[in-house]
Amino acid sequence: MPSRRFFMISTAAALLLAPRFAKASEPDILSYDGAAIGGYDPVAYFSEGEPVKGKAAHAVTWQGAEWHFATAANRETFEANPEAYAPQYGGYCAYAASKGAVAPTAPDAWTVHYGKLYLNFSQTVRGIWSEDIHGNIAKADANWPAPLSK
Repeated sequence: MPSRRFFMISTAAALLLAPRFAKASEPDILSYDGAAIGGYDPVAYFSEGEPVKGKAAHAVTWQGAEWHFATAANRETFEANPEAYAPQYGGYCAYAASKGAVAPTAPDAWTVHYGKLYLNFSQTVRGIWSEDIHGNIAKADANWPAPLSK
């Protein structure tokens, strides 16, 4: 039976070698299902401490993407300071960014670290990324082409 370490290394290798991952070249916002970060409310990660699906009725456009919020209050909070709530690296996987690549994320694979939201490809990848958060953030920051703010 494969060890946990083997599984984690295999998952990380698959993440980094899969052909759908492109080299990070533009700070685009990850959008799927018609909205940034799949329609999840970025403010809720901070206020609720969990991923909460947003509603199109509470949408705002920022950085060329449509962001959904669970409540009008969350939308207003985001509009007042979007850089404080938007996930780092355009909502792409923080671990992939640390490796110079982009990958999609899962809404339940997240971390708020020093007041910033980081998303990961999966819970397994989040575990690998969490082993050296500071180092991985430094690498991702160096690899990412531009900050989110305009």
